[in-house]
Amino acid sequence: MTAAPAYSVVVPTIGRACLADCLRALAGATGHPPEEIVVVDDRPGPAGPLPLTAAGALRERVRVLGTGGRGPAAARNTGWRTVRTPWTVFLDDDVQVLPDWSRRLADDLSRAGRGTGGIQGRLVVPLPAGRRPTDFERGTAGLEGAAWATADMAYRTAALEAAGGFDERFRRAFREDADLALRVLAAGWTLHRGVRTTRHPVRAADPWVSLRAQRGNADDALMNRLHGRDWWSRAQAPRGRLPLHALVTAAGLAASLLALAGRRRAAALAGALWAAGTAEFALARILPGPRTPRETATMAATSVVIPPLAVGHRLTGRIRHRNAAPLRRVP
Repeated sequence: MTAAPAYSVVVPTIGRACLADCLRALAGATGHPPEEIVVVDDRPGPAGPLPLTAAGALRERVRVLGTGGRGPAAARNTGWRTVRTPWTVFLDDDVQVLPDWSRRLADDLSRAGRGTGGIQGRLVVPLPAGRRPTDFERGTAGLEGAAWATADMAYRTAALEAAGGFDERFRRAFREDADLALRVLAAGWTLHRGVRTTRHPVRAADPWVSLRAQRGNADDALMNRLHGRDWWSRAQAPRGRLPLHALVTAAGLAASLLALAGRRRAAALAGALWAAGTAEFALARILPGPRTPRETATMAATSVVIPPLAVGHRLTGRIRHRNAAPLRRVP
């Protein structure tokens, strides 16, 4: 494997316990080890040391940088801008590469043409056996088909330089990878899927995680400003339910206003439309799942709140990013 191009691994982290599993898996992958592992500590105020000893034989190749809570895009930028290898591989701290990962990564990098700017790893999300997955577990499993996800994404360092790295206006781990991919493509590079595989376990989450996820609608507003409204197809991203959420929210708002105006029949009709839309959304989340009392109650409650919350975040994003300049496309 000595002929394979050298690479560095960049892992942003907020100090989660899963970082140890990530480093341990990297140390267990044999064949073509990284020149270095750059762990970027993005905790606003580090509460203690990171579990770097989990890197085992690769411990001497690990170095730590700090970014003070500026978000994963800024953390990755801080990391890759310090590497000196021709390739930079981004891993999230909650993934675990397989034992043959480095050998298969060597194959990916060796086969890359001069115009190849990035090569995506294949993600596998293990789901529980013996029961249907929850709504959150199904959402995580969607990463298996996601395009250019930086949970495991190798970029030619020169391509990162040409694209300018990650846009740090994306403060969450959402859409920053799609934005970078589109800019790398716009710079004239190509992106491909590789043969290496990485395991992405489903992390523990509280019942209200789906509500916090709606903040991503503000990032979608920024994507619209930067890349145009057709960015979904070019980034191979699912469209989501925002148009339906907007209709349900409008019906609920109309029902309230009409009731205040004393127009009971019209208010009842609008309320019925709101109830039907809310029920459809809840059932779409409940029926594929385990249908336990807790899951059903959580889906029912959050399905009422998600539509107006999603619309609110989208409007907030449109206002916040109204002056963002659209990116020029390559003809």
